[in-house]
Amino acid sequence: MASSDPEKLMSKAEKLTKLSFTRWSADWKTATALFEQAAIGYRMRKDNEKAKEAFEKASKGQEMISSPWDAAKHMESAGALAKDLNRWSEVSDHYRRASELYMECGRSQPASDALAKGARALEDVQPDEAIRLYNDACGILEEDGKEQMAFDLYRAATNIYIKLEKYIDAATSLLRWGVAADACNAVHSQCKAYLSAIIVYLYLHDFKQAQKCYDDCTQVSAFLSSDQSRCASKLLSAYREGDVEEIKRVAQSSIISHLDHAIIRLARKLPTGDLEGIKIDDADEQEPFDEDNFV
Repeated sequence: MASSDPEKLMSKAEKLTKLSFTRWSADWKTATALFEQAAIGYRMRKDNEKAKEAFEKASKGQEMISSPWDAAKHMESAGALAKDLNRWSEVSDHYRRASELYMECGRSQPASDALAKGARALEDVQPDEAIRLYNDACGILEEDGKEQMAFDLYRAATNIYIKLEKYIDAATSLLRWGVAADACNAVHSQCKAYLSAIIVYLYLHDFKQAQKCYDDCTQVSAFLSSDQSRCASKLLSAYREGDVEEIKRVAQSSIISHLDHAIIRLARKLPTGDLEGIKIDDADEQEPFDEDNFV
């Protein structure tokens, strides 16, 4: 009976991958099976360090025998163990490598999922890297015409931006989400994303950018005729008129209540600054009186 001792399995597998006077070629097929058995044995012993190493070698072995799908699976297992070991840089590296291997198989969905798993593992400890992973995961799906599968990833990235108080990045992420929704005719999601971006700019008390965002978004006919567009218009009008009570009333509306929780929390805090300045700026932008026009 073959030994079930993971140490012996690893030792035997290592020998099969090394050349010697008696072995002129590596036997990666047999070695890979032994690495896999060792990885499972170590994991059952809860020896995560050695289990991670065994899965890494099993992944390499599957690559050597031209099986990128199985190599990706093992790399994901190594990434999960790296998370348990708090090896955060390895978490990112392993899930990124798994994603690359899935792409070698022409499988965009599992490739994106691998990046998302890494991102979720890193959200609390390396949020910036988590955002990069989420954005890269979105990009993979967009390139394959699967924009609708990326909506939850856009939501996750946006929520991290808001937690980090990177509100301009959050708005940019929401607008990108809106473009992706447009590509797959998800009109309702598109309109919600655009309204959310406008709310983020208002939370920043950047009325000019909020108005510009609204003007740009209304170039899209689906948004122009939507309830979300009318809600944004009411908010912007209330800001121009300096009507705090109207801003608060609109922020409590059912349209905003159906947005994501992070956006609702921002909306319920509006306005965040002095509205008099907005009224003055708005008046200053009116065309000045020119006597020459009446000469």
